[in-house]
Amino acid sequence: MGFDLILKGGRIFDPGAGLDRVADIGFAGGKVAEIGDGLSGGPERRVEGLLVTPGLIDLHTHVYWRGASLGIDPDAYCRASAATTLVDAGSAGPGNFAGFRAHVIEKAEARILAYLHVSHAGVFAFSNRIMVGESEDIRLMDPVTAAEVAAANRDVIVGIKVRLGRHASGSQGMNPFHHALDAAERAGMPLMVHIDEPPPSYAELCEALRPGDVLTHCFRPFPNSPLGPDGTPRREAVAARARGVLFDIGHGKGSFAFETARAMLAGGFPPDVISTDVHALCIDGPAFDMQTTMSKFLALGMGLDEVVRRSTAEPARAIRRPDLGTLAPGAAGDAAVLALEAGAFPLTDVTGETVTAGERLFVRGTVLGGRWLDAP
Repeated sequence: MGFDLILKGGRIFDPGAGLDRVADIGFAGGKVAEIGDGLSGGPERRVEGLLVTPGLIDLHTHVYWRGASLGIDPDAYCRASAATTLVDAGSAGPGNFAGFRAHVIEKAEARILAYLHVSHAGVFAFSNRIMVGESEDIRLMDPVTAAEVAAANRDVIVGIKVRLGRHASGSQGMNPFHHALDAAERAGMPLMVHIDEPPPSYAELCEALRPGDVLTHCFRPFPNSPLGPDGTPRREAVAARARGVLFDIGHGKGSFAFETARAMLAGGFPPDVISTDVHALCIDGPAFDMQTTMSKFLALGMGLDEVVRRSTAEPARAIRRPDLGTLAPGAAGDAAVLALEAGAFPLTDVTGETVTAGERLFVRGTVLGGRWLDAP
């Protein structure tokens, strides 16, 4: 069999598919073609001593590059983070999604999918100097057009986004949520909901979410932490998970705290998905990229298999794309080539707490659609 690329001798590590073996992996026609020993018949790269995982899926990014003030360059980030699928979390709304699609999504090397914001203009005023919560002005809520745009772009739109909280929606409480829910129900899609400081409360939002909906920033610090007064996971969060709500990290500039994470993990409540909420104000810290955010969970004691699964197979499930986040033959030909190195690595959360990790992930290369991309 002829291959477009063969990775030789790496540790093929795909917890979602139950794969963990040293072998070769071949790609052909933009797909995973074969995993086995002694593969030949195409260009080869030696990856001995490295992990070969499915291409990482960053479920929460902002990559409306040069179209929104918070957007970053998707292709540079793909190479730096080995995130082959970038899910934009509401940078664009129904009023400007056409520009996002034409000028960024269709031109990027990286695969870009999107949650469409119910706000007509998406997240339009987000910078170090100007911060206007788009969900505070209900005149901007556009559920009818959002549902129409989502239905017309189902190949790339995976759900509806809304941002709630004092910074994003002022004193509106759950009001913007109901507009987003209307759009999601019209389009037959899940929601992703941002939460910052109250109002609304974490518990109030948990009670309103449906199976398959995503609560992002799920391990944020107080106020609106997922922890109850006794320091254990809120009963509303436990009940939401039991009915199928998904909990996503969405690290970002202000939404991940080690203190919260320790207590949630100790309470038997890991995140469903590990993501970065990478944007212009946190790409240089504290979120940085997928491998840094993943390494924070290794430092908290989560096993490598769970960290990788929550960065590949689980986000693929959230966006209903079984062809992604796996190295099964016939799946998209994406892979992350990672080094797991021992040492003393300082990692800092959004509150300024720093932990020293004994091991850390580093990107050594990316395979996107069967093509090798060098790490920066």
